This record gives sequence, structure tokens and C-alpha cells, in this order.
Amino acid sequence: MKCLLNLMKGASLAAALFIFPACRESADAMVDRVFDVALSRYTSMDEALTTLTLPRTAQADSLVLCKPSWWTSGFYPGSLWYIYLKTSDPGILALAEKNTRKVYAETQAARSHDIGFVTNCSYGNALRFTADTIWRQPVIDAARALCRRYSPVTGAIRSWDFSRGGKTWLYPVIIDNMMNLELLMEAYRLSGTDSLRAIAVAHAHTTLKNHFRSDCSSYHVVDFDPADGSVRSKCTLQGYSDDSAWARGQSWGLYGYTMMFRESGEKVFLDVAEKIAGFIIPRLPADGIPYWDYDAPDIPDAPRDASAAAIMASALLELSAYTENKGSAQLYRRTALKQLRTLSGPGYLAASGENCNFLLKHCVGNLPAGSEVDVPLSYADYYFLEALLRLRGLL
Repeated sequence: MKCLLNLMKGASLAAALFIFPACRESADAMVDRVFDVALSRYTSMDEALTTLTLPRTAQADSLVLCKPSWWTSGFYPGSLWYIYLKTSDPGILALAEKNTRKVYAETQAARSHDIGFVTNCSYGNALRFTADTIWRQPVIDAARALCRRYSPVTGAIRSWDFSRGGKTWLYPVIIDNMMNLELLMEAYRLSGTDSLRAIAVAHAHTTLKNHFRSDCSSYHVVDFDPADGSVRSKCTLQGYSDDSAWARGQSWGLYGYTMMFRESGEKVFLDVAEKIAGFIIPRLPADGIPYWDYDAPDIPDAPRDASAAAIMASALLELSAYTENKGSAQLYRRTALKQLRTLSGPGYLAASGENCNFLLKHCVGNLPAGSEVDVPLSYADYYFLEALLRLRGLL
């Protein structure tokens, strides 16, 4: 009874929706607990940084840093902004501002499509959560720089300017690129430049046409001929095989199309987001954390990927608000909550003094390349915090 009364006192809608019969920790209490941990650890993490470095991962109990030019550089300042949104802590605000400014130079030149990740998570969050116009112009500048990577012939934004893994590409476009379209839509609202929106929508349609299989799983990389826009090849560079469903790639697609429905209102994007959810939810393990590839041959002994789960949970919570099917909405919320409870538990949330102050353990970056396997990753923490904020209705 005491537990039930505690849940009822000032409980948010999210907490009320997700009270477990065994009287487990309420959703509100879980969110508060994780953000208390995040505030402490992310403050301590800053002490290990230099003027132009940011946290990337940890290896053998050592913090691995990156330069602002690395694709994940925006996630640490982005997480600081999320912690500030939840806590209003002035110390965190100062750290968020300082670390956001570290990536300024990256907002001015699109070395790859990742300018969207770098800018939207840092300067984009700064602008959204403070409304201070000093953060506005870099968002617009970055979006315009990203558009220089767009070709009307291919109808897509070029991801990389190089080949990898023994592949030879002319115009590679990866599923991750869907995430960078939010920068274009944000800059469109800020500047009124119609071409920013048009390019984002065109890229989303091109990806929908070419990246997805009949079951709505997706390839990682589609290479186009820049001369005529035809498809040269399709592969899954960071997955088990070209025809497998790389877990984080499926989460990028789910998140990207959910976001593009929010930003554009085009129902076709909502439809594909629901189809992606329909593909991946039945393939999740009982605790909701996917294996690094849904087709990995060594399941159930294959590594799990907490980053794929965090991205997926955030996307499902948003998607649950858009679907017209009440049963689907309940399934999406239920799945996301299961994932967040698992990630917030001792199996994935690192204990004090370990993990180099990152929150989540057991992530996979690029297993075929032997890179960042069973380690913390800055973007896993970012989307984990985002999902928790969405659970509380703060985003």
C-alpha cells in the first residue's frame, strides 16, 4: 500500500501508465535516479577533457577521447544539455555551453553527413533549451553546409567521401544519414529557406525507395552512380552480412522516419516507421536489448547493443504518440519502457567508479572491424537520456 501511495503522489502520466504489479520502481523515480547519476558522472567526466577533446568511449578502463571533427563529438555536449533540461543545474549549464563551443568549427564545413549529428545535438539542443539566439546561426550554417553534399541526380545527401571494408563506392549513402535530416528541418524553421526542407524530404524518399527490403529491414550502405542516379550496390558494412539486419541501422531508420513524419507530416514516413517497428519488436530478446545484428549466427551468445536499444526506445516513445492504432501505441510504449528498465538496471547501468563515468555498458560500434565492441559509447548515453526525458514528457 505504501508503495502504491508513493506512486500516486504527484505521479506523472508516464508513471501512471507504467506501474508494474510487483510494485517496482515507478517510471518517475527511475528517471530521477538515472539523472542524478548522470549529473554527477558527466560533471566528473569533464575534468578529463582538454580544450579540444570530447568523450568517445572507454577501453580497458581508460577514457578514449575524440577531436571535434569525429562524428560523435556532439553527443557529450548534447547529453549535458539533456541533464540541464532535467535538473536546471547551473554547473551543468556552464559545462554544456563550454563543450558546445568546442565543435563550432565543425558547423562551418561538412566533411561528411555527420555534421548533422555534431551540430543538432550540441548547438541544436542549446537553442531549443535556452532560446538564446547566440546558438542560432551555427545551426543554419551547418544545414547549408550539409546541403552542399546533396545531388539532385541521386536525390540523396552523400554520406562519405571514401571507401571502406574493401568496397569501392562512388556515392555512398548510409541509413544513419536519416538522423541528419532533423538539422535541415530545424534550420528550415529558423531561416525559412524552402530548399532545406525540400532536400530533407527528397533524401527521405530516396532512402525509402532504395535502402529497404520487402520485410522493411534495411541495408546499411547504398552506393549510387553520381552520373545518372542508378544504384550500383547495396551492402551492410557494420552488420553480420550484406543481407542481415544490423541492429543500430534498424534503430536509425525507425528514429529517422518517426522524426521525418513529425517534421513533414507526410504519412508515408509514419507508415514506414511503423513497419520498421513491426520488423524489429518481435525479434527482441526478453529484456528488450537487441543483439548487435538481428541475424547474428551465434544468438543467444552474440553481443548485445545497448546503443541500438536506447535509440529504439526514444523513437518508439515518440512513435506511440503518432500512430492511429491504440494497440500499436501501447505496444510501442510497453517495449520502450521494458528497454529503459533494463538499461537502468545493474546489467547495463554502470556502477559508480567504473565505465569511465559513462552511463551505459555493453554497446557495439563496429563488430566486423573489431572496433568498440562491448564498451560504452557517447551516443548510447545521449539517446538513453533522451528516451528517459520522453518518458517523463519533458521532450
